[in-house]
Amino acid sequence: MSQATPPLKATPTLSRVRYSLAPWTRIAALTACALLTLGPVIWTVATSLRTPAESFDLPPQIIPTHPTTAAYHGVFQQIDVWLLALNSTLVTALIAVGQMITAGLAGYAFARLEFRFKRPLFGLVLATMMVPLQVTIVPVFLVLKTMGLTDTLLGLIIPAFPTAFGTFLMRQYFLGMPKDLGEAAMLDGAGTWRIFRSVYAPLATPGLAIVGVLAFNYHWNEFFRPLILETSSQNYTLPLGLVSLQGNLGTGSISVVLAGVVLSMLPAVAVFAVGQRPLREGITSAGVNR
Repeated sequence: MSQATPPLKATPTLSRVRYSLAPWTRIAALTACALLTLGPVIWTVATSLRTPAESFDLPPQIIPTHPTTAAYHGVFQQIDVWLLALNSTLVTALIAVGQMITAGLAGYAFARLEFRFKRPLFGLVLATMMVPLQVTIVPVFLVLKTMGLTDTLLGLIIPAFPTAFGTFLMRQYFLGMPKDLGEAAMLDGAGTWRIFRSVYAPLATPGLAIVGVLAFNYHWNEFFRPLILETSSQNYTLPLGLVSLQGNLGTGSISVVLAGVVLSMLPAVAVFAVGQRPLREGITSAGVNR
């Protein structure tokens, strides 16, 4: 009779080893991505706290040896930061509110209403996303000049109200909502506007928050349109005003320039920090609805 073979000892499989290494691999990858993303921001903040002479030290040092806030004082001495910040806040806030309104109305129309040429019109709206801003800036400038809105803040605000991406986003958001709510309201005698205002618009608040936060962050940093449409310094936005910190032929202090950049980042970071929860809830609820 053949002798029975002794039982083999259990050995960890390759899948278990991979599973145990997976969390550390993800942490290492996320740490590397975070350093690549935050590296320029950290360098900008550190350089703004240096003296102009220390900005070009070799080898460069991330932590300033003698940190100073003189560059920030230089920003306020060279440009009117408060006026520029007020202009940027007014422009971006009104654009964000305007895009929330237009995106909500257009998205609801394309999602819930039936009218002729709805699909071709929606395709035309999406096609505008592929047209660069530089292509349309000349016609927009001529129209604003005819209306007398060049070199005004309204000339920056009104043309930015329509948003193709916001319309697409809100259309998908409304499509994920149940039709039964609107049908029940219609049976109670509510009209189209009442159904949108009282039923669907409150449910779409997270989606509208996404549109508003993204619009604010984009237009707060916008440079090209203000450069073309604004000529008077009292109508400059903050990104356009920071250019003067570079001086003639770029001879300005790099510490002062980066200090201005840090100051311009603070409102956008604050808006993102406040709107982070609505953004997360909007994306999550949209995924659940779909």
